[in-house]
Amino acid sequence: MSMQSDHDSTTPDPEQQPRLVELEPEITAVVRGVVALDELRTFFDGAFGALGRVLHRQQVPPKSAAFGLHHGAPGEKLNLEVGFVTGREVRAEDGVATGVLPGGRVARVTHRGGFDGLAESWERLGAWIRAQGLRGGEDRWEVYVTQPTPDMDPRELRTELNWPIAD
Repeated sequence: MSMQSDHDSTTPDPEQQPRLVELEPEITAVVRGVVALDELRTFFDGAFGALGRVLHRQQVPPKSAAFGLHHGAPGEKLNLEVGFVTGREVRAEDGVATGVLPGGRVARVTHRGGFDGLAESWERLGAWIRAQGLRGGEDRWEVYVTQPTPDMDPRELRTELNWPIAD
């Protein structure tokens, strides 16, 4: 008997169905940058290294999986913040600063698979928002539920996509 993939399963995964959630704002520790697409990996690696050192020194434990908050529409460069929810402010140090994930109504869906498929999942979420008669805000963020490792199967990755609804 062969195993079915997530894409041809007859039982839909509820996380992969877009939905609206109501969120409270969250205090974060972040590294900010305006980054070209081909420099993303280097930026993320450096940012998470700095975050790990600073949070350890300041004894501020992360309260979430890592996230990437995108400001504005994607283009040749991305204006973004990467970090963790901390629940309290950090002292600015080594490029790490305090930030906030927005609260309010947010459209959410979970992407399963490699990062190369994220654009398609964002498009699907945007189409769902419009079909509901709503408008997505300027900012949006990804939560990297599954921490990627060099030897993992990319099909095992789970990334939660969050797109605040403009009022």
